[in-house]
Amino acid sequence: MQEHRPASAYQNERSSVVTIGTFDGVHIGHTAILKRLAETAQANDLDSVLLTFFPHPRMVLQQNSDLKLLNTLDEKKELLSKTGLDHLVIHPFTKQFSRLTAVEYVRDFLVNKLKAKKIIIGYDHRFGRNRTADINDLKEFGETYGFQVEEINAQELDEVAVSSTKIRKALESGDITTANKYLNYPYMITGTVVKGKAIGRTLDYPTANLKPSETYKLIPQNGVYVTQASINGEKTIGITSIGTNPTVGGKKKTIETYFLDFDGDLYEKNLKLEFLTHIRDEETFDSKEDLKEAIQQDEAFARDYLEQNG
Repeated sequence: MQEHRPASAYQNERSSVVTIGTFDGVHIGHTAILKRLAETAQANDLDSVLLTFFPHPRMVLQQNSDLKLLNTLDEKKELLSKTGLDHLVIHPFTKQFSRLTAVEYVRDFLVNKLKAKKIIIGYDHRFGRNRTADINDLKEFGETYGFQVEEINAQELDEVAVSSTKIRKALESGDITTANKYLNYPYMITGTVVKGKAIGRTLDYPTANLKPSETYKLIPQNGVYVTQASINGEKTIGITSIGTNPTVGGKKKTIETYFLDFDGDLYEKNLKLEFLTHIRDEETFDSKEDLKEAIQQDEAFARDYLEQNG
């Protein structure tokens, strides 16, 4: 997969089949559309192109939006690279871009830059200034500029929307199993290990405190999870606690992981933490001793999970 950012960086003499969208999560609904895109490209000797925008339009047009996304841009690029997509075009979404007329957008971006001969798009797709143009307008533009429009029907789009909604709700309730089922991969948080208060060390459970790489990343519900990360090239199982550490009077939300059978310094290292299953909700204990006992039970749970699931 070749990446092009912005759209003007796309330099390709071959014609293309294009789909357009955020594709947040790159979940099972999205991969079905991307499979269709790849098959259409192969059948018509075209290159497959996904045109997406960053930042997310709501971040630009709704300044007070507290939008949380399933993927950072880097995570999304990694996931898309595994789908067989030929080209990923990432164009900056700005207020100026949002003011393009429908004809400017179609002519300048889809036709002149991306050389679209076919566009696969949702039946409810809207575009152009104030989103005034719809798929019927796109079909008319197709007659003018020589491209075909293939609709993604309501049922397919509903599956995409349902998947996204179920993933978000599952993560917000700590249901990692359901989220991973619809994602078809373990939900991940990427970031850098930063210094914490070293409370875990006093309990004989030293933790790596992960600072997510982007503030717009959706963080699962507070609680304790079985996770894994690649450390020194090896998959390492961990117990991750998301929350404020109420037992020791914590106020700030943290993501702290105790890695089983690992002894080393991860400070300032980049990690991709993958969530495997939920252990328990966040709790406040009467003492540090009670907390340590709970962590020991969490460790037993994680080791049992690893034994059963490899």
